[in-house]
Amino acid sequence: MKCVIFCGGKGTRLREETKFIPKPLVEVGGYPILWHIMKIYSSYGVKDFILPLGYKGDLIIRYFMEYQWRNSDVTLNLKSNQIKIENDNEIDDWNITFVDTGLESKTALRLYKVKKYLEGEDNFCLTYGDGVANVNIKNLIDYHLKYDKIVSITGLHPRSKYGLMLKDENNIITKFEEKPILKESVNGGFMVIKNQIFDYLTNENLMLVESVLPQLAKEGQIKVYNFNGFWHCMDTYRDYEDLNRIWEEQPLWKVW
Repeated sequence: MKCVIFCGGKGTRLREETKFIPKPLVEVGGYPILWHIMKIYSSYGVKDFILPLGYKGDLIIRYFMEYQWRNSDVTLNLKSNQIKIENDNEIDDWNITFVDTGLESKTALRLYKVKKYLEGEDNFCLTYGDGVANVNIKNLIDYHLKYDKIVSITGLHPRSKYGLMLKDENNIITKFEEKPILKESVNGGFMVIKNQIFDYLTNENLMLVESVLPQLAKEGQIKVYNFNGFWHCMDTYRDYEDLNRIWEEQPLWKVW
């Protein structure tokens, strides 16, 4: 099964890092967060990736074009200019299709523009290029195939960014809770989608979550895959710092 990873946004809330590089190349533990996401999928056998590019997409292409020598021991003969990769058997066996989907394109249009690379695929994985989790991709795919809906979305309970105050009927504070886990579910990315979704996509510049998924929800075509494991996105500079700290202490998304 192929996996589409959105890689086109500008990452404006992370300008400290994304002024010069695209958000998917912002590093966690010395590797781009995009690499971490791809490692998660490939550990479950999903090794064929489609990357819809936009903002500074050429840098993403360059990173993977240079990936072999970046991650290997290299012997260079200065006279002949011959390069020998010493441990290329350790390089990830990934197929990556890079697609320029436009600088200002929104997610629904980016997905529409990679349609031809998904021909012949009954289903495909889809996620965002800024979030990691210890989601069992095999179980997610099996869940999607079992219920036969157009979209299966990983739903999770996020942790509040703020501490909460609990009060009684007289507005007396009874308890403080420091950043509790919320009861509501949010879209954690890590989706599996039937090719049938392209019946709902056009060349209009729309957001997938705001315009396409609500229509599918009305038709009862979205199933939630409930997930209670580790999940973290890189939305702000604080998230960037948190992910790097977690990587050093206990990288729970490192399932490979």
